[in-house]
Amino acid sequence: MDIFMDMVQVVVYVVFLVVLTIPLGVYMKRVFNGEHTFMDFIMRPIEKVVYRFTGVDEREEMDWKKYALSLLTFNLIGIVVLFFIQILQGYLPFNPQGFSAVKPDVAFNTAVSFVTNTNWQAYGGESTMSYFTQMVGLTVQNFVSAATGMAVAIALIRGIVRQKATTIGNFWVDLTRSVLWVLLPLSLVLAIVLVSQGVIQNLSPYKTIKTLEGADQTLPMGPVASQEAIKVLGTNGGGFFNANSAHPFENPTPFSNFLEMLAIFLIPSGLTYMFGKMVNDARQGWAIFEAMLLLFLMMFGILYASERAGNPIIANMGISGSTAMEGKEVRFGIVNSALFAAVTTAASCGAVNAMHDSLTPLGGLVPMLQMMLGEVIFGGVGSGLYGMLMFVLLTVFIVGLMVGRTPEYIGKKIESREMKMVTLAVLIPAAAILVGSALAVSIKAGTSSIHNPGPHGLSEILYAFASGAGNNGSAFAGLKANTPFYNMAVAFAMLIGRFGVILPVLAIAGSLASKKKIPAGPGTFPTTGLLFVALLVAVVLVVGALTFFPALALGPIVEHLLMQSGKLF
Repeated sequence: MDIFMDMVQVVVYVVFLVVLTIPLGVYMKRVFNGEHTFMDFIMRPIEKVVYRFTGVDEREEMDWKKYALSLLTFNLIGIVVLFFIQILQGYLPFNPQGFSAVKPDVAFNTAVSFVTNTNWQAYGGESTMSYFTQMVGLTVQNFVSAATGMAVAIALIRGIVRQKATTIGNFWVDLTRSVLWVLLPLSLVLAIVLVSQGVIQNLSPYKTIKTLEGADQTLPMGPVASQEAIKVLGTNGGGFFNANSAHPFENPTPFSNFLEMLAIFLIPSGLTYMFGKMVNDARQGWAIFEAMLLLFLMMFGILYASERAGNPIIANMGISGSTAMEGKEVRFGIVNSALFAAVTTAASCGAVNAMHDSLTPLGGLVPMLQMMLGEVIFGGVGSGLYGMLMFVLLTVFIVGLMVGRTPEYIGKKIESREMKMVTLAVLIPAAAILVGSALAVSIKAGTSSIHNPGPHGLSEILYAFASGAGNNGSAFAGLKANTPFYNMAVAFAMLIGRFGVILPVLAIAGSLASKKKIPAGPGTFPTTGLLFVALLVAVVLVVGALTFFPALALGPIVEHLLMQSGKLF
């Protein structure tokens, strides 16, 4: 009966996701095609003021190189500004706790983290960051980093749709419209609903109260709901508090938990339908959605089954009660903890409502593998779609080789230039994960942070670099990551994982835009049917398996086998 009710909750989640995907996809298609929407009367005047203030000509289009340069410049400025906000926070307003400057290595790591949409946190939010830093520094980047991912996805779609064109849009326009028309309205609505559930929203100093035992306890305050909304909608994941969405002030009820999980997938899912509408073939979008959903359900099934089974070593000790609740909140239980863990690592969102370091070995393998695959199973806002489209082009290319034809996708020939860029986009994050992990296990600065010897210690390091290069931000918290080595190493992994994919994607967008469309012929492989969905899923899994299986075998897989034999480290 318990399992049946667990599955009912999962089905309800998927149904809500599918139902919301269509209207949001249609709305975003109208936004980015410059068509009329019901938000125009509010957002259009604001948009004009933004352009007038920044000197942007919204009618000017960019080729892919100028688009990329604008994107890189904007993000570099973001890193610098956020770094100095943290360094100077002791002199800035809205700091009732009197927090001093953030250490330079932590400030650099955090600046890179939030600008790259990773939100890896080597610090405790309630003990490190002032309200000003949270609001003006971190929350602003939550919006614009998500908008940057959306802009890249839109640029790639334009590259597929346009013919003999030299431009792929205007980065500043795409960025602005992503924030004003999509992220801000959704965040406002979600923040109000979260406040109604008990998520706090204030600028009060921290409060000290007496517990039932008579001891003093300090309760952190702050503008949490406003950051929580964009945290999940923008697949950012950075928690206002150190415990993230396991903290009752961030995620107090089962309903708020459901809303947060739904919000994480909402925009990435809607973008797949938007893609189908923008290429004038909704079936193309549904094929990508189906592949993502199938992969997600497979991953969730493994994670849930492993957590449901629990740790047999604990069970054999004769301890009463559930052995599977280690690291989980009682108010969410096994299914909602497993579902949240699967959702947040399928998307590039580091929000957690349970401690991933406490998952069973195979339960911990699933979040790690989803990040290693590039977080293309719905993935981040924008980044999930353009990441999966890289695998789509790879699948089309492999099929083309099998039948001896030049591969095509939606009327565009996929040639050597595109495949070189696809290869870079797939391999660069993988190299960052494996090289970073290899370095960490080879030097004392890396191994000295391990608190759990044996295969789990390796898993913690693998998870850290997978989270950084995959721009996720969650962690196996048993690793002491707040050290100069990890702050710098993970920061560089985040930069490589973000921009090492974006630049090849924009190059592909520019290349495809310059090509003419060719009509489908008898030898054109259809990219909308179940066969293509199955092939796409297989390519994603095979590439991941070939790249990361040796590392995973030495970490979570060995740990699982040892656990089953009753051995501990």
